[in-house]
Amino acid sequence: MTDHGHDIDLRSVVRGPAFAPSLVLLATLIVIWAATGFGYFWPIWAALGLAIPSALWLAVRWARLRPKGATRRYAMQASISLVLVCTTLAVWAITGDSYFWPIFPFIGLAAALALHGLFLRPGQRSLQLRVDELTRTRSGALDVQASELRRIERDLHDGAQARLVALSMQLGRAEERLADHPDSAALVRQAREEATAAIRELRDLARGIAPPVLADRGLVAAIESLASRSTVNVEVLGQLDQRLPPVVETAAYFVVAEALTNVAKHAPGASARVTVHLDGAMLVVEVADNGPGGANPAGGGLTGLKQRVEALDGRLDVHSVAREGTVVWAVLPCE
Repeated sequence: MTDHGHDIDLRSVVRGPAFAPSLVLLATLIVIWAATGFGYFWPIWAALGLAIPSALWLAVRWARLRPKGATRRYAMQASISLVLVCTTLAVWAITGDSYFWPIFPFIGLAAALALHGLFLRPGQRSLQLRVDELTRTRSGALDVQASELRRIERDLHDGAQARLVALSMQLGRAEERLADHPDSAALVRQAREEATAAIRELRDLARGIAPPVLADRGLVAAIESLASRSTVNVEVLGQLDQRLPPVVETAAYFVVAEALTNVAKHAPGASARVTVHLDGAMLVVEVADNGPGGANPAGGGLTGLKQRVEALDGRLDVHSVAREGTVVWAVLPCE
């Protein structure tokens, strides 16, 4: 995890290995090569050996961001095949061999990739088509649901809530005019207090649907608004150059809201960092804190978030180690 008092990159812990030791090792070998007289540049083989596992890790990570099922498996095979082809090309180029032997592994890997799609059983192909269709229709239904919830939120804010505020003001004026009738004034005061309580409940309900700033100004602005209201110190990093589907923005917003609520509740003295960015067609949201850690991923709030994210074919991971902080990481498809 991270401690904001130290220069530790959260993303290097959560999303992959640290590459700094490999770079230091390679730089050391280059210095040794230079010190021994600038002969044959043998450190290139060390560079290749270090690059292969790094490239494989990046390929697997990219594939795991794809939707689950056949699409992810095909992406995994394609990305690993690309790394292997590039490796053979690099070996061929380094050795200076005039005979272009990498054509053979290229043909073999390409044939295997083609067979991946051609030799699926008919039932599997039909099932995959059905899954794709259900995914599309579910996505449309979720978009409609998100739009309807936002309409309800606006109706509550501009309609019922505004009327209750006006009613509360009118009851306040009526209470002032009944100063000479204490019994009647007490009844009006009680009605005004009930109206005020109803306004608070209605605001909480509307905020639970979606805040107006999310619909008006987008996800980053809504997260910054959350951070400004949080009782802990929150840093927001990220800039989105486009508006995302409403259902994605809403899910991402509530991931951040729940995570910050947990920080304020369980680690009030901690600080947090929210990172939002697009990775291709995927929205990546990360909320990290330097609190005591030990969060339970099976807790009610986090379980609800996981279900909300998975309903969009996304993924939510929670990494929390005692005395090392907590990271909530969500990936949401935007297409």
